[in-house]
Formats: sequence, C-alpha cells, structure tokens
Amino acid sequence: MSRRSSSAPSSSALSSAPAGSPAATAPAASILHQPKAVWAVAFACVIAFMGIGLVDPILPAIAADLAATPTETEMLFTSYLLITGIAMFFTSWLSSRIGAKRTLLIGLALIVVFALAAGLSQDVESIIGFRAGWGLGNALFISTALATIVGAAAGGTSSAIILYEAALGLGIAIGPLLGGLLGSISWRGPFFGSATLMAVGFIAIVVLLKTEGPSPVPTRLSAPFRALARPGLGILAGAALFYNIGFFVLLAYTPFALVPLGLGSAVSLGLVFFGWGLSLAITSVWVAPLLTRRMRRSRVLWLVLPLLALDLAAAGLLIGSAGGLVLCVIVGGLLLGVLNTVLTESVMEATDLPRSVASSAYSGVRFLGGAVAPPAATLLAAQFSSATPFYAAGASVLVALLVIVLGRHHLASADGGVESSLEEAEAIGAGDS
Repeated sequence: MSRRSSSAPSSSALSSAPAGSPAATAPAASILHQPKAVWAVAFACVIAFMGIGLVDPILPAIAADLAATPTETEMLFTSYLLITGIAMFFTSWLSSRIGAKRTLLIGLALIVVFALAAGLSQDVESIIGFRAGWGLGNALFISTALATIVGAAAGGTSSAIILYEAALGLGIAIGPLLGGLLGSISWRGPFFGSATLMAVGFIAIVVLLKTEGPSPVPTRLSAPFRALARPGLGILAGAALFYNIGFFVLLAYTPFALVPLGLGSAVSLGLVFFGWGLSLAITSVWVAPLLTRRMRRSRVLWLVLPLLALDLAAAGLLIGSAGGLVLCVIVGGLLLGVLNTVLTESVMEATDLPRSVASSAYSGVRFLGGAVAPPAATLLAAQFSSATPFYAAGASVLVALLVIVLGRHHLASADGGVESSLEEAEAIGAGDS
C-alpha cells in the first residue's frame, strides 16, 4: 500500500472541493450539465494544452522568414520549457498563498500578453524571450486548473475528471493542427489565435467563476527542493530528465528532419503532429491506467522505455523515408502517453509528501531535459548527420531506464496503492503539461 496517510493533504484539487460542494456531494448527473464556470475553465484548459505543440508546424517557416538558424528557432522550445520548469518549483508556494483562482487568472493573463507579443515580434530573439513568458503563464495556469474544475463541477468528482481529461486530450491533439492551419497563412497566426482564445477564456472565468473555495495551507518555498532529497522522488525525477530529452527530440527536431522529405509546409507538419498528439492523448487517458491495473508501475516503465528507445533508433534508420519517419512519430506518441502518465503516477505515490509539492519538484527537474534537447538536437545534426539526434535521444531514454532499474529498491511505494480516479487525472495532467 502507499505510504501516503489518508489524513495528509493529497492535492490542491481535493482542498478545492469542500464538504457540501457539488464536486463532493452531488449525485451522478450528465457530464454535459455543468455550471458555466466549469465550461469556461475547461475551454481555457484546451487552449493552454494547445501551447505545447502549437509552434511545431511553424518552426521551419519562422526560420525562413526571420533568417534564423534551426538552433535559434529551437530555442522557442528551450525558453518555454526552461521557464516552465523553474516556475514549477514555486507554483505550489504561490497558489497556497493567493488561492487557485487568482493563480489561474495570472497564468492566463501572462499567456495572452506574451502570445500577442510573440506574434508581433520582428526577430527570433524577441520570440524566444516572449515564449519564456508564455511558459511562466502556462505553468501557473495548468498547476491550478484541475483544482478549479473539481471545486465547481456538478455530478461528482468523476464528471470533473472526465472533463479535464477531455480538455487535455483535445488541447494536445489540436495544438499542432491549429498551428499548421493558421501557420499556412502566416507563422504569426498561431500566436494571435492563442492570444485571442485565451483572452476569451480569461474574461469568461472572471465573469463566471464566482467562488474561490477554502483558504489553502501555505507551502514552504523550500519544500520542492527538499523533496528531491527523498530517494524515490529523486530517482524518478532523474529518470524523467533523461526521458524528456527523448520526448522533445521527437517533438521539436522532427519538423526539421521532415522538411527535406517534402513535408515542410505548416499544414503537413500540423497533420503529422496532430496524429502524434492524438496518439499521446489516447494512451495517456486509457492505455496507461489499463496497464497499471495489470502490472506494477515500475514494470510498465521497464517495458515501455526500451520500446521508445527502439522507436527513436528506428527514426534514425528511416531518416530518408517520409512515411517511415511519420510512422515513428505516431508510434512515439503512443509510447510517450503511457510513459508520461505512469512516471507521474509513480511520483505521486513514491513519498508521503503533499501531492502539490511532489509534483512541483518532479516537474521542475524533468523540464530541464526538455529545455536542453531541441537546440542540442540541431547542433548534433549540423556536426554529424540528420539521424544522430534520434540515436542520441534513444541513448538518453536508455539512461532513464538504467536509473529506474538501479533505483528499483527505492520505488516500492511507487508500485503500491490503488489510486483514485482524481489522483489518476492529476497525474495525467502533470505528466502532459
């Protein structure tokens, strides 16, 4: 069984659903019969998760239009992920002091401002800086979105979770597609589109979300950093750092590898990564829980991490085949969805720390790998060959597997316990943000 005590604070989401609230006591009802406030937050969730893959289809267009090198263009991912990772260390401290709703709105406001500024930029350096601000807003928003939905939803917690998971899946899948469609007009289109939609979401939440819930218990600023000293959490965070290198090589470098193969248009890339996002969402929401009901989480990681390494190696071998490379992207999405969820679920069970603290510490570390990967991939391609980044990414995933295997004696708690559906949804959200 998990070492987390039933009396320990398990999540901000739980604290946002006080006794007597709709999320806590309402009888089962149709998922579609929700307060307007819930739909407002769910809509904003879709747009926020779209930001993960939104720029993917327009990377070659930005490089061409602004005379930027591939490495400079990949810094759009690096600045976004680096600031997201740093911010994750502090989101639990901030939200525990000002409340979920205020944190949510601050995050939305930052996304609107910096997405609009990125669309108005005249050089790649400015876009890199504004993407960093976007990453800060996204970290603040995603860290509190589930808590807000659970606190306001009708029909019980399960209805709120289904809505959140649906928003997550839609956002991850639609982001690259919208980026490709708007990017076919201009690379500025996806930025303006995101800013407009988020502004609508901000206004809707201000008008419709009236309640705040009980005052949260303040979290110490040092809590996420101290949490990494726990062996189980430290091992999983280290593994996730190397795993995320593989994740973001596949996501951020592949568009440049597809350009010489005739798939360089924004629409073509948008369709490819729509398939990637849809695959990731499906396995994250449905396949990962199915696997963890049948085997221990660590065994799922032992099984799926080598498969991801093989998929990345196959991408390197098929670097001259458009169809082969697209297939590797789709298969990679299927594997990444499982790994994202299972890794984050393991983190939530690995210690008896409050869920928000464990998630902040883990997310902060793993995003560092994502920040390093995109520019490192293009530098390797320039120095050696276009296939080299995929081989390096596969090797990095094997390092993640080695960390998990060598640290298996500290992961007993991660394998124990049966998660509630709310805990599962939180893990999925944290793993894909």
